[in-house]
Amino acid sequence: MEDGMNAHKVVIIGSGPAGWTAAIYAARAQLDPVVYTGVAKQDPGPVLPGGQLMLTTEVENYPGFPHGVMGPEMMTLFRQQAERFKTTIIEEDILRCDFSKRPFELHTSDAKVVRAHSVIIATGAVANWLNLPNEMRLATSGGGVSACAVCDGALPVFRGQELGVVGGGDTAMEEASYLTKFASTVHVIHRRDAFRASRIMQDRLLSRPNVKVHWNKAVVDVLGKDMIEGVLLEDTQTKARSTLALKGLFIAIGHTPSTKFLNGAGIEVNDKGYIRLDSRKSTTNIPGVFAAGDVADAEYRQAVTAAGMGCQAALDAERWLAAEGVH
Repeated sequence: MEDGMNAHKVVIIGSGPAGWTAAIYAARAQLDPVVYTGVAKQDPGPVLPGGQLMLTTEVENYPGFPHGVMGPEMMTLFRQQAERFKTTIIEEDILRCDFSKRPFELHTSDAKVVRAHSVIIATGAVANWLNLPNEMRLATSGGGVSACAVCDGALPVFRGQELGVVGGGDTAMEEASYLTKFASTVHVIHRRDAFRASRIMQDRLLSRPNVKVHWNKAVVDVLGKDMIEGVLLEDTQTKARSTLALKGLFIAIGHTPSTKFLNGAGIEVNDKGYIRLDSRKSTTNIPGVFAAGDVADAEYRQAVTAAGMGCQAALDAERWLAAEGVH
């Protein structure tokens, strides 16, 4: 076992805004945190080092960056701040957790067993994509494809343009409604003939004058070289194909919380797979295990709210460790 029988005071799993903020607070509290960042993969997920901001180009809505900042650059700055306070950073995945014993045991991708008195889970949630050839290329290059309208929709490149939203649930309705503030027209593309969203969300969207719904249509390709120029649609009933000119495309078909490695660990999750927390706290159903960020937040999924939750988790862990007599 790593370090013999010694155990870390706190191990943080994940390296997005929640994980790095938790590390900064824990390190300044002299808890000697260890961050397991996850391993970079060619295809993002299930745990993306740096979180979803690694797939975001310009971030304009995070306080303290009046001129905006690139998502990967922001995560580099977060990491550097955690390093400044002597956070130990290990670029490995945690594959399995055993919370049935104290200290907890975490099994890593390099076949080690890490012992920890407390754990902060900050592995985030991965946006569901259409898995089309050009989709991820344009999403990662700043080519006008995004999985978060609230994050990116207000960027100058999208203002006054024809924008598309894929999806039919509450998230799609919310994203599309938000975009109506900036777009000339918001095209909602849905593969069925009725939305799954709640009636109030549907009515709110359909009352907007600059919304057009494309029923029974599936996006089968994203068109454009450096920037999106449109999408190729296929009618789900007739299979007829058509093109729709767009300057932005927002995928709103849900997120998948990165909790697969917790299978069998006893952590309670809700019906959507997000970690269930005590009200107004970061505590899970297992004492000493905390969660922060998008892995436990199906509603907001913003960098600033994730960072705030990371702060809460570190403070909660510090108080719990003190109560347990771990110094």
